[in-house]
Amino acid sequence: MSMCEQDNVIEFLLRTGKTVATAESCTGGMVGAAFTEYPGVSAIFLEGVITYANEAKIRLGVREETLAAHGAVSHETAGEMAEAVRKRAGTDIGISTTGIAGPGGGTEKKPVGLVYVGIATAMRTKTYTLRLKGNRAEVRGKTVKAVFHFLKTELEDL
Repeated sequence: MSMCEQDNVIEFLLRTGKTVATAESCTGGMVGAAFTEYPGVSAIFLEGVITYANEAKIRLGVREETLAAHGAVSHETAGEMAEAVRKRAGTDIGISTTGIAGPGGGTEKKPVGLVYVGIATAMRTKTYTLRLKGNRAEVRGKTVKAVFHFLKTELEDL
Protein backbone atom coordinates (compact mmCIF):
# COMPACT_ATOMS: atom_id res chain seq x y z
CA MET A 1 0.00 0.00 0.00
CA SER A 2 1.21 3.44 -0.79
CA MET A 3 0.73 6.56 1.27
CA CYS A 4 -1.69 7.49 -1.49
CA GLU A 5 -3.98 4.61 -0.48
CA GLN A 6 -3.95 5.88 3.11
CA ASP A 7 -4.80 9.38 1.87
CA ASN A 8 -7.58 8.01 -0.35
CA VAL A 9 -9.14 6.12 2.57
CA ILE A 10 -9.03 9.16 4.82
CA GLU A 11 -10.41 11.43 2.09
CA PHE A 12 -13.26 8.96 1.51
CA LEU A 13 -14.05 8.95 5.24
CA LEU A 14 -14.04 12.75 5.30
CA ARG A 15 -16.33 12.95 2.22
CA THR A 16 -18.80 10.43 3.61
CA GLY A 17 -18.59 11.48 7.25
CA LYS A 18 -17.90 7.91 8.40
CA THR A 19 -16.35 8.08 11.85
CA VAL A 20 -13.55 5.89 13.19
CA ALA A 21 -12.06 4.83 16.52
CA THR A 22 -9.07 2.57 17.13
CA ALA A 23 -8.02 0.06 19.78
CA GLU A 24 -4.38 -0.88 19.36
CA SER A 25 -2.11 -3.35 21.03
CA CYS A 26 0.99 -4.26 19.02
CA THR A 27 0.98 -1.00 17.04
CA GLY A 28 0.88 1.10 20.20
CA GLY A 29 -0.95 4.07 18.70
CA MET A 30 0.65 4.03 15.25
CA VAL A 31 -2.70 3.60 13.47
CA GLY A 32 -4.10 6.59 15.33
CA ALA A 33 -0.95 8.54 14.54
CA ALA A 34 -1.35 7.70 10.84
CA PHE A 35 -4.87 9.13 10.92
CA THR A 36 -3.85 12.27 12.78
CA GLU A 37 -1.12 13.12 10.26
CA TYR A 38 -3.95 14.14 7.93
CA PRO A 39 -5.31 17.72 8.28
CA GLY A 40 -8.96 17.97 9.29
CA VAL A 41 -9.20 14.35 10.34
CA SER A 42 -10.72 15.29 13.70
CA ALA A 43 -14.04 15.39 11.85
CA ILE A 44 -13.96 11.58 11.50
CA PHE A 45 -11.24 10.19 13.82
CA LEU A 46 -12.87 10.41 17.24
CA GLU A 47 -10.55 8.48 19.53
CA GLY A 48 -7.88 5.87 19.88
CA VAL A 49 -6.91 3.67 22.81
CA ILE A 50 -3.84 1.56 23.41
CA THR A 51 -4.87 -1.65 25.13
CA TYR A 52 -1.50 -3.31 25.50
CA ALA A 53 -2.12 -5.35 28.65
CA ASN A 54 -4.90 -7.92 28.92
CA GLU A 55 -6.39 -5.88 31.78
CA ALA A 56 -6.74 -2.92 29.42
CA LYS A 57 -8.41 -5.12 26.81
CA ILE A 58 -10.89 -6.27 29.46
CA ARG A 59 -11.61 -2.67 30.55
CA LEU A 60 -12.27 -1.86 26.89
CA GLY A 61 -14.81 -4.68 26.62
CA VAL A 62 -12.97 -7.85 25.60
CA ARG A 63 -14.37 -10.77 27.57
CA GLU A 64 -12.06 -12.52 30.03
CA GLU A 65 -13.35 -15.82 28.62
CA THR A 66 -12.15 -14.83 25.15
CA LEU A 67 -8.66 -14.05 26.40
CA ALA A 68 -8.54 -17.27 28.43
CA ALA A 69 -9.74 -19.45 25.54
CA HIS A 70 -7.98 -17.81 22.59
CA GLY A 71 -5.32 -15.45 23.95
CA ALA A 72 -4.70 -11.78 23.27
CA VAL A 73 -3.35 -12.56 19.82
CA SER A 74 -6.39 -14.07 18.11
CA HIS A 75 -9.21 -13.43 15.67
CA GLU A 76 -11.63 -13.45 18.56
CA THR A 77 -9.80 -10.81 20.58
CA ALA A 78 -9.23 -8.59 17.54
CA GLY A 79 -12.95 -8.75 16.74
CA GLU A 80 -14.04 -7.95 20.29
CA MET A 81 -11.55 -5.07 20.50
CA ALA A 82 -12.90 -3.52 17.28
CA GLU A 83 -16.51 -3.95 18.40
CA ALA A 84 -15.81 -2.58 21.87
CA VAL A 85 -14.00 0.56 20.68
CA ARG A 86 -16.73 1.22 18.10
CA LYS A 87 -19.40 0.96 20.79
CA ARG A 88 -17.42 3.00 23.33
CA ALA A 89 -16.74 5.84 20.88
CA GLY A 90 -20.10 5.68 19.10
CA THR A 91 -18.38 5.53 15.71
CA ASP A 92 -19.32 3.98 12.40
CA ILE A 93 -16.11 1.93 12.32
CA GLY A 94 -13.94 0.33 15.00
CA ILE A 95 -10.42 -0.79 14.13
CA SER A 96 -8.15 -3.02 16.21
CA THR A 97 -4.66 -4.47 16.06
CA THR A 98 -3.22 -7.24 18.21
CA GLY A 99 -0.16 -9.32 17.51
CA ILE A 100 3.43 -10.25 18.21
CA ALA A 101 5.83 -7.62 16.90
CA GLY A 102 8.94 -9.24 18.38
CA PRO A 103 11.73 -9.73 18.73
CA GLY A 104 10.58 -11.94 21.63
CA GLY A 105 7.19 -13.27 22.66
CA GLY A 106 6.64 -15.63 19.75
CA THR A 107 5.83 -19.32 20.03
CA GLU A 108 5.53 -22.10 17.49
CA LYS A 109 1.76 -21.61 17.30
CA LYS A 110 1.95 -17.82 17.48
CA PRO A 111 5.25 -16.70 15.92
CA VAL A 112 6.70 -13.22 15.79
CA GLY A 113 4.97 -11.38 12.95
CA LEU A 114 1.53 -12.89 13.57
CA VAL A 115 -0.93 -9.99 13.74
CA TYR A 116 -4.72 -9.79 13.69
CA VAL A 117 -6.60 -6.73 12.51
CA GLY A 118 -10.27 -6.25 13.34
CA ILE A 119 -12.71 -3.93 11.60
CA ALA A 120 -16.20 -3.55 13.06
CA THR A 121 -19.13 -1.77 11.42
CA ALA A 122 -22.85 -1.78 12.15
CA MET A 123 -23.25 -4.58 9.59
CA ARG A 124 -20.44 -6.92 10.60
CA THR A 125 -17.10 -7.50 12.22
CA LYS A 126 -14.30 -8.90 10.10
CA THR A 127 -10.84 -9.96 11.16
CA TYR A 128 -7.74 -10.36 9.05
CA THR A 129 -4.58 -12.37 9.65
CA LEU A 130 -1.12 -11.05 8.85
CA ARG A 131 2.05 -13.13 8.87
CA LEU A 132 4.74 -10.51 8.57
CA LYS A 133 8.51 -10.72 8.26
CA GLY A 134 10.94 -8.19 9.61
CA ASN A 135 12.09 -6.59 12.81
CA ARG A 136 9.75 -5.01 15.37
CA ALA A 137 9.56 -1.66 13.57
CA GLU A 138 8.90 -3.34 10.23
CA VAL A 139 6.14 -5.58 11.61
CA ARG A 140 4.43 -2.60 13.23
CA GLY A 141 4.79 -0.40 10.13
CA LYS A 142 3.50 -3.11 7.80
CA THR A 143 0.52 -3.61 10.12
CA VAL A 144 -0.44 0.06 9.85
CA LYS A 145 -0.27 -0.12 6.05
CA ALA A 146 -2.37 -3.29 6.08
CA VAL A 147 -5.01 -1.61 8.28
CA PHE A 148 -5.62 1.04 5.62
CA HIS A 149 -5.74 -1.60 2.89
CA PHE A 150 -8.32 -3.67 4.82
CA LEU A 151 -10.27 -0.53 5.71
CA LYS A 152 -10.45 0.38 2.02
CA THR A 153 -11.87 -3.07 1.28
CA GLU A 154 -14.48 -2.72 4.02
CA LEU A 155 -15.47 0.78 2.90
CA GLU A 156 -16.17 -0.52 -0.60
CA ASP A 157 -18.86 -2.74 0.95
CA LEU A 158 -20.56 0.04 2.97
